[in-house]
Amino acid sequence: MTQQPVDQGMLSFYKELSKLAPAESAHWPLPAQRKGWDDACRLFRAKRPDRLLVEDLNVDGVHVRVFRPPGEAPKPGVIYFHGGGWVLGSCETHDDMCAEMADEADCVVVLVDYRLAPEHPHPAQLEDSLKVLDWMRTSGRALGIDPDRIMGAGDSAGGQMTAGLAMALRDCLQPQLRGMVLIYPVLGADTDTRSYIGNADAPCLTREEMIFYLDSFLGPRGNPNWTDPKSVPNLAIDLSGLPPAYITVAAHDPLCDDGKIFHDKLKAAGIPAAIREEAALCHSYMRARHHSAPAMDGFKAIVSAIRHLAHEGALPD
Repeated sequence: MTQQPVDQGMLSFYKELSKLAPAESAHWPLPAQRKGWDDACRLFRAKRPDRLLVEDLNVDGVHVRVFRPPGEAPKPGVIYFHGGGWVLGSCETHDDMCAEMADEADCVVVLVDYRLAPEHPHPAQLEDSLKVLDWMRTSGRALGIDPDRIMGAGDSAGGQMTAGLAMALRDCLQPQLRGMVLIYPVLGADTDTRSYIGNADAPCLTREEMIFYLDSFLGPRGNPNWTDPKSVPNLAIDLSGLPPAYITVAAHDPLCDDGKIFHDKLKAAGIPAAIREEAALCHSYMRARHHSAPAMDGFKAIVSAIRHLAHEGALPD
């Protein structure tokens, strides 16, 4: 796809958002970084659909927020992992996006407030995701979740968590996710790809920021986390046994090639996979969906993929 200039609606939105979370905030102390991002996202949060039922729960020490659309139960479940480089983010930063996903895809979405790095590097996030998935499968009917129709989704770092969870389930011979939706995902640790170099100073996410996030998540260079396919999925030699996947990438994003590489590996392993590249968008474009027509189109494609995978177990045509 031919790269286009970044959509002006998206740029205008992020200019406003960055007043509370500017680029230099990457050098602030962690508590200030997290508060700034939470505050910015809360200020620009869209209103939840009125018909949703929303509740916060504790799952064996892991906080989750559950978004339930009304209607006949049980419904498919989505275990969702928020972005933020494994360092930032919470249920507050992704509340509105998950609410709209639940409403429009007619699924019960469980947003996971997993432990953050660098205080809790890999595999803490994987351990939390396994706890929540097990709870969804054993206790989800009380929340209207069909335990046999649970898929995974996540944006940015949450894309890595989704893929890592699917690999862990395969390796442990546990029932697999019904599908994966990976939204501008972090899937590699190579920060010298073409998209990393070409988009080193892109809006919304820079190469320097990603290096900081990877170091925080994986720990000191040379430790086993840097070679573990569950933490760096693009290192996997064999992706057989993974569920069908929908991947969306943005042309103006250092991570663009991460998603393309993983898509090609899935196809080579015979896994149904689809990829969509947004030529006029950059990282975290879902957040700009109500301010940018291309971002809203991309978000609607994500919701369509969630609906098809969750309800039908197949990718959209």
